[in-house]
Amino acid sequence: MAYNNIAIDTKGAVGVIRLDRPKALNALCAELFVELADALDNFEADENIGAVVLTGSEKAFAAGADILEMQPKTYMDVYTDNFLTGEAERLSTFRKPVIAAVAGYALGGGCEIAMMCDFILAADNAQFGQPEIKLGTIPGLGGTQRLTRAVGKSKAMEMCLTGRMMGAEEAERAGLVSRIVPLDDLMEEAVKVAGEIAKLSLPSVMMCKESVNKAYETTLREGIMFERRVFHSTFSTEDQKEGMSAFAEKRTPDLSLVITRLPNFEAKRQDCHGAS
Repeated sequence: MAYNNIAIDTKGAVGVIRLDRPKALNALCAELFVELADALDNFEADENIGAVVLTGSEKAFAAGADILEMQPKTYMDVYTDNFLTGEAERLSTFRKPVIAAVAGYALGGGCEIAMMCDFILAADNAQFGQPEIKLGTIPGLGGTQRLTRAVGKSKAMEMCLTGRMMGAEEAERAGLVSRIVPLDDLMEEAVKVAGEIAKLSLPSVMMCKESVNKAYETTLREGIMFERRVFHSTFSTEDQKEGMSAFAEKRTPDLSLVITRLPNFEAKRQDCHGAS
């Protein structure tokens, strides 16, 4: 697929996706979501990619949804099309780690797709917000849910009801972002972190991601049981054997061959969607 709204690159075992609608401050249109989903499908199927960085420009990660595209839609249009489902949610089902490298505005849908990523590295000029209420509507891509889980009810309620933006320092204090990085160093640091993750056992990384995400979806008792069973399952892998043997032998573990033992993502994708 040729991309008109995103740009992709690879840096070693790291896939990089850059939202690329500069004239619209990377506003999220339907075509962009289709392209983003396709790029994620390809990176998930690529055995050489262990982690992904999603970013925008220095001015805007994504300043919201494409309002001009949405404005003429009716209730029946969005209801029958199940608007903001499918490709728009692909980030939330991506199995490999995704880091959001956020600079500038991450508003509305931009804040929502950043929260779909596994964690956020924010430049010191980052601004987060859910301003949909000022347009006579509410967040529709998980903003009321993920923001509340990230920062708590009180702050999420204030931001959603007033449309107030939150700067990088406040976002870090509130737990929305992992940490703040100087703007000039943002991409270098995001790729570095993703590269460190990509060096690790990919099955274990994917299991760890799934286990952390389980905490949002279930009780503490059920979450701990899920974690324990997944932990037990790692003892069936060569990676656990190599990692613990290396520790005992006081050497660096070699997990470089782990990707060859993963299931065939491309085959699974074709089974689900049909061969093209």
